[in-house]
Amino acid sequence: MRLSFVGALRVITLLSSVLGLLTSAAQADLGWNPATGWRVEGGALSGLTGAEGSKALDQMNSARSAEENSSPRSAIRGYGSIARRYPNSIYAPEALYRSARLRLGQKNYTKAFDDFQQILTRYPNTKRFNEITGEQYRIASALLDGARGRMLFGLLPGFTQRDRALQYFETIVANAPYSDYAPLSLMNVARGHQKLKQTENAIDALDRMINSYPQSLLAPDAYLKLAQTHAALVDGPYYDQASTKEAITYFTDFMLLFPSDSNIAAAEMGLDGMKTMLAESKLKIGDFYLFKRRNYKAARVFYNEAITAYPDSAIASRAKARLTEVEAGAAGKAAPPAAGATLADQPAKKKRFWLF
Repeated sequence: MRLSFVGALRVITLLSSVLGLLTSAAQADLGWNPATGWRVEGGALSGLTGAEGSKALDQMNSARSAEENSSPRSAIRGYGSIARRYPNSIYAPEALYRSARLRLGQKNYTKAFDDFQQILTRYPNTKRFNEITGEQYRIASALLDGARGRMLFGLLPGFTQRDRALQYFETIVANAPYSDYAPLSLMNVARGHQKLKQTENAIDALDRMINSYPQSLLAPDAYLKLAQTHAALVDGPYYDQASTKEAITYFTDFMLLFPSDSNIAAAEMGLDGMKTMLAESKLKIGDFYLFKRRNYKAARVFYNEAITAYPDSAIASRAKARLTEVEAGAAGKAAPPAAGATLADQPAKKKRFWLF
């Protein structure tokens, strides 16, 4: 039997209405009333029917009653049982949420975080996604700043858990990569690794921050911290200058990308120090070739590199003076030792240039 256009339109309208009703029911919420207990609102589906549905509802009411009567342990046990036994019901995410809240009140941060995480993992479309992400961020921040968990045996303060805080921040980034909490979390990962003296890991977090969130309001801070962190790794002109070059790159990027930032003066000072360090490093190598090896060709190369590294600096002026000595030596005239050319003040223990 063929349907007319009008008949087909009526069928489509009817199906749409049915789907709308089903969707409305599926998106039902739980409401709490102290007088009547929990009830499904905005829809008719709880994910359970018959005796099983009644039993789950009774357990929810019992757990909430324990909560209201200041018996958090009993309430947590009840909510946990519901989440395990009825994971596909409307009651499960609410039970996990109530449990997480109660655990926070007990300063049981790890289990509270885990309960929140179960909600996001099992029920990613939860209406509380942003709220829960915020709670997880606050838990991670508290742990990073040294918050201790609940008392051990009721007598001793809990341990600090900064390593766990870093894991939590990484979880937040994975859960909500497009939220405002993601760049905030990466900045805290970097801060945490710096507290733990894990500099390379801090650099990795900052690098991920500027590459993943270049438009974030935190990007200027990330660039500056990257530059300063690399600068802190520099041991002096006698050592490898890879970190010096990285610091120069990030200080320069910061100044080009954020010329109006309030920290521009600090960046200029940092850049000046790193360019001076790199130029002095080239000068020291040139001195080695000139005064220790009489290798005028190699000395000329490194003195020119010192000038190129920071043309308008005092180091560049010294390098230019050394080039005069190089030319004199290459012409057969003895080049006397220059002031400041001695290597006697070099550090003795750390690895320096392979030449020394």
